[in-house]
Amino acid sequence: MDTTKLKTRLEDKVIEIKKPDTSLSPTNSNYLALTSNALEIIRSNLKNQPLSFDLFDIVKSPSGGATVFSVPGLAGDEAEKELTGIILDYTTPRAYWDTPDPVEGTPPICMSENSIISHDGKACAHCQYNDFGSKNGDSNAKACKESVLLFLLRPDSIIPILVRIPVTSKSRFLKYATRLLSSLTPISSVVTKITLEKATSKGGKPYAMFNFEAVRELSEEEAEQAKSYARQFMDIVNAAAVTSEIAVAS
Repeated sequence: MDTTKLKTRLEDKVIEIKKPDTSLSPTNSNYLALTSNALEIIRSNLKNQPLSFDLFDIVKSPSGGATVFSVPGLAGDEAEKELTGIILDYTTPRAYWDTPDPVEGTPPICMSENSIISHDGKACAHCQYNDFGSKNGDSNAKACKESVLLFLLRPDSIIPILVRIPVTSKSRFLKYATRLLSSLTPISSVVTKITLEKATSKGGKPYAMFNFEAVRELSEEEAEQAKSYARQFMDIVNAAAVTSEIAVAS
């Protein structure tokens, strides 16, 4: 990797963070991030340091076909039947481990932030581990694990939670995003509700499928604020190292 170019990119991002967008002002909304000087507080507390992925609370897909989310809270994990909020942004990472059962938290051998180009510049589409059936001889799964990572802003917080959508529900999310696109609706201009339903694989193994529903369209003022907040917030996130911890074994 060209470290000179990487250093220049990170320096440019830090400069952007230090120049707040004064066009973003509080508005009438039940979302705390849109009714306060949230970005100013974030910049002040972080001392203009990037907000890396490992600082976020992450909600993962429950195991065994459970239909309840386990959401990190101040008093420990809390069970919630649904997640509701504004999707500020999302990524489509993928990762490959050279063992079928990696220890939780183990970094992958290879990864991509967008499922298109790997961290070392190779095309994911041409990789042998992107082939169906490459995981093992008993399934049609790919050895390279795909997912979607949502930045979900909830009403009572100025920091979004990360919601990891497994590959089994990736197409459902992309269809939801496409439906919004078909009506020229930015994904950050609606309140999205995420729920789970129990499903069973061809091999008889239960798992959870994700459902996505737009339950409210933001007002014009809220939508503009959300768009600006999302852009500036993601600038802070993207100033972190290019190969952030978006993919670890779980």
